[in-house]
Amino acid sequence: MNEVKEIVKIPIDIITPNPYQPRKGFNKSNLNDLSESIKQYGILQPINVRKIGDSGYELVAGERRLRAAKLAGLREIPAIIIEIVEQDSAIISLIENLQREDLNFFDEAEGYYNLINDHGLTQEELAKKVGKNQSTVANKIRLLRLPENIRKRILEYNLTERHARALLKLPDSVIQEKVLKNIIKDSLNVKKTEEIIEKLISEAAADRDTHRGRIIRGKMQYSIYVNTFKNVYRKVLESGFKMQYNQVDKGDHIEIRLTIPKK
Repeated sequence: MNEVKEIVKIPIDIITPNPYQPRKGFNKSNLNDLSESIKQYGILQPINVRKIGDSGYELVAGERRLRAAKLAGLREIPAIIIEIVEQDSAIISLIENLQREDLNFFDEAEGYYNLINDHGLTQEELAKKVGKNQSTVANKIRLLRLPENIRKRILEYNLTERHARALLKLPDSVIQEKVLKNIIKDSLNVKKTEEIIEKLISEAAADRDTHRGRIIRGKMQYSIYVNTFKNVYRKVLESGFKMQYNQVDKGDHIEIRLTIPKK
């Protein structure tokens, strides 16, 4: 990757946001504080951009600074133009946000997913590029299996990533919703949440075993009755008496017909 180290001033209105920016929300109070700082001291660290088309630029890193500069009323912003391909631009944007440590776990997961989905990277390749273990990347992406409405509520009530992981153990979104409501209502910590979920899973498994047992017992009972009729039929035939036996499975029941001639 070749970089042009020269700092230039670029009109803000020709800079487009990075489409792979993983952060979905920016704290308004923090942006206002940064904007006031920019008004007083200027921008101390240039943003990074890459050239697109004939006269435009795409942001690579520094979205908070760009947004705050707009709030401060700046028309131009100091920038370093770097020669970089789209994939590396996306990765740099993700790494910049990861290094700030305040990127929420769902945004991080979406950042990983988008890089893999849009650029054909494997989880292992992406993990190496962002300096993470492959299992870390896989576990983060797995969080996206939770429905979006559940994800929003988890963030809204400042629940942890471990709360989210625990909810993933539940089989469907309806149960996840019910448990999440209890977590919020009772302010359950991670340990208590995991205990409740493990109990629900155990009870569900026990119910399945009971239901399976009922089915087996039912099959055994009707098999006994059918065999009783068959034994009677064989004994009648052995006695020399003529009889016809017909058995039809009707789905919810077995129909047995014995035809006995009058003569």
